[in-house]
Amino acid sequence: MRKIDGFKFRRQQKIYNYIVDFYCHELKLIVEVDGEIHYLPEVAVKDRSRDKILKLNGYNVLRLSNSDIKTDLSGSVTKLRSYIRKISSPYEGDHRGQNGPQ
Repeated sequence: MRKIDGFKFRRQQKIYNYIVDFYCHELKLIVEVDGEIHYLPEVAVKDRSRDKILKLNGYNVLRLSNSDIKTDLSGSVTKLRSYIRKISSPYEGDHRGQNGPQ
């Protein structure tokens, strides 16, 4: 994932003590691609705790399933683009310095 809608993503980025799958610094957006192991209860609990810590520190976290990406890449990209529009909207608070209508 290099660029989506003009936003650059880096792979395997270290944030705090975590390694995230993809990260866009401009949006403070973390995209995690979850395999089947993430459906195990103990892993899901750790994921929620990690997401909560990241969100409390100003990061946006979007989780996509590996299965969805394999079977419906177009739908997964559409979901990502929709999430980007939501978090970069001036009405939602734009992480590039605009925080609503002036």
